[in-house]
Amino acid sequence: MGTATGIIKALNSGVKHLAVKRFTLRYPEQKLKFVGDGYQFDPSSGVAIAGLKGRHMLFHDHCTGCQLCSIACEGVAEAIGMVKVPDKWGQNAKSIMPQIDYGKCVFCGLCVDACPFYALYMSNDYELSSFTKEGLIYTPAQLQVKPQVQQDSELIIDKRGARHG
Repeated sequence: MGTATGIIKALNSGVKHLAVKRFTLRYPEQKLKFVGDGYQFDPSSGVAIAGLKGRHMLFHDHCTGCQLCSIACEGVAEAIGMVKVPDKWGQNAKSIMPQIDYGKCVFCGLCVDACPFYALYMSNDYELSSFTKEGLIYTPAQLQVKPQVQQDSELIIDKRGARHG
């Protein structure tokens, strides 16, 4: 009797999932659609603005070269190094800005939290693959370029769990 009940439960479970839309995306043809600009932090209020923690964006006109992002990263991943930049930005007396090695980055967002000048935030760009380790190192000039995120599928979270719409 116990075996028959088990078989019926298993078949019932299988039949219930036949009509559910598949969760797997056919990447790279389909991509997730994220709402918002990415993960940000407001130092004045001390509140984080939720969002996907993808590739960083660096606003050169806000960065003062204070190195707080690099210090915040030291104990976690050591992915941020400060590099010399041209003397184009007057507020940056040290002429240094962060360079991020995505081969080491764990996307924790502590560097964004540590920046008191709104110079760093994390975008929705999650496609960071490269054929070489050097290709994963983003210079301040590369971090300044806003990523072109192309999203095709929306992630829906409800009482049934997460699925793509």
